[in-house]
Amino acid sequence: MLEFQEVSGGITAPVGFRAGGSHCGIKKNGNPDLALLFSERPAAIAGMFTRNIFKSAAVLYSQRIVRYGVARAVVVNSGNANAATGARGERDAEAMAEAAAESLGISSDQVAVASTGTIGVLLPIDRIKKGIGELSRRLDAAGGEISAQAIMTTDTFPKSIAVTVPLSTGKITIGGMAKGAGMICPDMATMLAFVTTDAAVELSLLSRALREAVETTFNSITVDGDGSTNDTILILANGASGTPAIDRVSDDYRLFCSALEHVCAELAKMLVRDGEGATKLVEVNVGGAERKMDAEKIAKTIANSLLVKTAIFGSDANWGRIMAAAGRAGVALDPGRIEIRLGDLLMFEKGSPVPFDEDRAKRLLSEKEIQLHVNLGMGGESATVYTCDLTYDYIKINASYRT
Repeated sequence: MLEFQEVSGGITAPVGFRAGGSHCGIKKNGNPDLALLFSERPAAIAGMFTRNIFKSAAVLYSQRIVRYGVARAVVVNSGNANAATGARGERDAEAMAEAAAESLGISSDQVAVASTGTIGVLLPIDRIKKGIGELSRRLDAAGGEISAQAIMTTDTFPKSIAVTVPLSTGKITIGGMAKGAGMICPDMATMLAFVTTDAAVELSLLSRALREAVETTFNSITVDGDGSTNDTILILANGASGTPAIDRVSDDYRLFCSALEHVCAELAKMLVRDGEGATKLVEVNVGGAERKMDAEKIAKTIANSLLVKTAIFGSDANWGRIMAAAGRAGVALDPGRIEIRLGDLLMFEKGSPVPFDEDRAKRLLSEKEIQLHVNLGMGGESATVYTCDLTYDYIKINASYRT
């Protein structure tokens, strides 16, 4: 049983964090497009970023900030990725940090930056700088919800969560928000995620905890197989709870890691549920592998298969598409050992189809959450990847994304 509970507030649920969101003039529809997160005291910062060669200017800037290891603020714009924008884009990312620093009375090397939206368009930097100045005066300890709205692009709902964690020395809180609905296949390694905690965590342990949490959560989801130029996750730990620092691997550290993984997992599943045009959340479980990397490779191949995803949209129990995807993943398999199930419904076993109730299969595939199980029968390693169905709306959204 989990030793922590969910609370309201998102990224401002932990003590000592304020945030806000507003419209500064990037989005034509007038929706919020600027978010600002502020820690009232210096915080340890760790982060992971896209491995895409074409990194956005914000990613390049924030990678430097993470190397410093200390931050006070994060400024995020949506509606414009500031990617493939050359030297001007890099200057604009720095200008965003400088504007936030000046408004908040801190050093610009304590401000991380993130951007999301259309690639290859220059930022309206004057509007953004003005918006940062105005927003900095309205930051609020209850600003987690509006900031989660302000980082959205094609998202249909804001994604945030917070949990309290009873350590042996007192209670701490972890909060998070994320955005993303399309171009989602993180390789951290257009998804953004921000996590805050009022725990004090030694920097190397904070980085380790984040890496391990990301691997089983954000790196285990896919909407469309497209990794972004802007993928970023940052965690800030400011120690404002007053609990002693977590500076060694201990029961408290393991509990912190468990809670962090829960926060990241819930945010990751929200991203998949909100996949552009998605109607179903699909859990792909691959077990019985000789190596974990083999299970991961097969699970991701199945999860990214357009044929599998469209069959799920149509509630068609076409297990042959699952088998075919597993077979082309580049992993040595013995077809005579493989078993495929839809939920608990067996469909394929030991190289041969198994008669199954088509009506029951259709009912299972008509649910909002679906489980696919593939047992390779070759070992004890397994992996889980979350994906969604592929619908007509995905094409509609992306065929006219820039307009």
